[in-house]
Amino acid sequence: MIARGALVPFASEPTISREPVAAPLGYSFTALENLTLVLGLVLVLSSLVLYNPVGSYPFTDFDDDHYVTQNPHVRQGLHWNTIEWAFTTNAEANWHPVTWMSHELDVQLFHLNPAGHHYVNVLLHAINCGLLFWVLIEATGSVWPSWMVAGLFALHPVNVESVVWIAERKNLLSMFFFLAALAAYRWYTLRPGRRRYGLVATLFALGLMTKPQVITFPFVLLLWDYWPLERMRTVASRGGDAVSELPFSRLILEKVPLFLLSAVSAVITLKAQAAGGAVRTTQQIPVPVRFGNAIVSYARYLGKAFWPSHLSVMYPYLWSWTWLWPLALSLLLLVMVSGFVITAHRRYLLVGWLWFLGTLVPMIGLVQVGGQAMADRYAYLPFVGLFLMICWGTTEIAQRHRSAAIPAVAALLVLTALGVAARRQLGYWHDDLALWSHAVEVTGPNFQAQEHLGATLAAQGRIAEAGIHFQTGVAIDAREPLGIFNLAVYDQMQGKIQPAIAGYNAVLRLSPDTEVQAKTLENLAVAYRQSKNYSQAEIVYREALRVDPDNPKIWLGVGLLQQKLGKFAEAADAFSRSASIQPSAVDYLLLEKALQGSGQTLAAATAHQKAQQLSPDLGSPGQIADGLLAQ
Repeated sequence: MIARGALVPFASEPTISREPVAAPLGYSFTALENLTLVLGLVLVLSSLVLYNPVGSYPFTDFDDDHYVTQNPHVRQGLHWNTIEWAFTTNAEANWHPVTWMSHELDVQLFHLNPAGHHYVNVLLHAINCGLLFWVLIEATGSVWPSWMVAGLFALHPVNVESVVWIAERKNLLSMFFFLAALAAYRWYTLRPGRRRYGLVATLFALGLMTKPQVITFPFVLLLWDYWPLERMRTVASRGGDAVSELPFSRLILEKVPLFLLSAVSAVITLKAQAAGGAVRTTQQIPVPVRFGNAIVSYARYLGKAFWPSHLSVMYPYLWSWTWLWPLALSLLLLVMVSGFVITAHRRYLLVGWLWFLGTLVPMIGLVQVGGQAMADRYAYLPFVGLFLMICWGTTEIAQRHRSAAIPAVAALLVLTALGVAARRQLGYWHDDLALWSHAVEVTGPNFQAQEHLGATLAAQGRIAEAGIHFQTGVAIDAREPLGIFNLAVYDQMQGKIQPAIAGYNAVLRLSPDTEVQAKTLENLAVAYRQSKNYSQAEIVYREALRVDPDNPKIWLGVGLLQQKLGKFAEAADAFSRSASIQPSAVDYLLLEKALQGSGQTLAAATAHQKAQQLSPDLGSPGQIADGLLAQ
């Protein structure tokens, strides 16, 4: 056996120290600990420097509004009522209370300044890099391969999406708890006991409450038992030294509580996603197509691990008979790599490969959630397995040839190249226009990218350009509700009210998603109001409130309709509800006018004071309020 951190030739693969041994000549354990600390700090600082520009980036239009900027509960900050909401809601088709509380805490600390939210993500990624390094050293005793794995994890461009996207906080948090649980498991194996096992289970449960992608954790522990912890009886002892081994059945039994946690999380997640309309049916995407996409996606992930180009925030799910050839090649690639791993008889290769394949299973699309074929964020955890294979394999080759200089130079060049590529990828997240323009450029026919790019242009007042992208999106997929919705919005902005009404009704027939239905009903009611069909507008508003009773925009629309009808008391009640959910100066100015119309002058004066508290200069809010009333 070799001492931790030593680099010596070996016959098969790196081994690790299981018991106290003498340090190599000229090396003290204090020196090794200092080296480890310095290397860990280098990882953390490199991550912080790489991602420092995100402090000037805004929120994106892709889920950041749902998770932070337009979420009335998160905008209140971290309080007992918002904590209760976090544990009881299935908003965004997920149950992840720890993630919600994280965003609430951000709002409590930084309000809606995106810099603070971004830097928390960056800090979490840096912590994950250092934690991964420490977990690997503790498990394997090998400093340099562990550092290289963590370095690849820190700088790989595919991880940019997970770090720079505020709404993807859940990915960073779940990885933190996953690694912390892995570290706790190592501690547990040194001296098994209920308290230590309880810590592992608690950390795993917290990970599940941030993002259920870590559901495969018990399976990863079985891999960890095989290598590097070597607790599995199928592993022969080496060099005559005793190795603490357990039968496979005992290791399975040991993890039954963790498997139960995974099962409970799976049930909760499937129910939440089904209730939110996020799960695609087998009629929408047949089972054979899902398996075909999964195989091709595994190969595409492998390609992006080694050559991370054409990265995109959205990869379209486009499947046709032309994919049969790529499918055959992808399957051949997976079979060849699997055959190599099996015949190479290297534990680190088998563990790394199964880590990659296994941890991707929840996100590979067999249960299809959303419209993406694959996603960069899904690689955050699985790529660690590939990095293990690469770094331990490189170390073995270097030790066989008694060469350290060439691998060290190669490692430095690789990390530098990845850092440069990651910084470039980071630039595409600078604003929504750059993000979606890049997605359109690198992915070919991409419905989602076309729709988001159109929405971004529309928000900038570039209506004609937006319409081109909306029409392109519908041409790509004529039955996708989002495309029909956006085209209806475009028609409504152009004053084409009847085509817009027809489009909104089509969306309501096609989409079971409650969030889409709420937005559609809100816009449909406005369209009826614009066409002076007030009775129909009132019916639609009631339906919108049934679907989404806590939407301040819907209550605002109800108030405007009642004001138009001269029902000032009802209008005041609606404006008051809107202000209670998401207070703004505009709400209180509208409330003031409704209260004046109903003769409540004292209450109107109070509403005016609240508007001034929120915005001392009432010029712009006043113009907005007058414009809304004039519609």
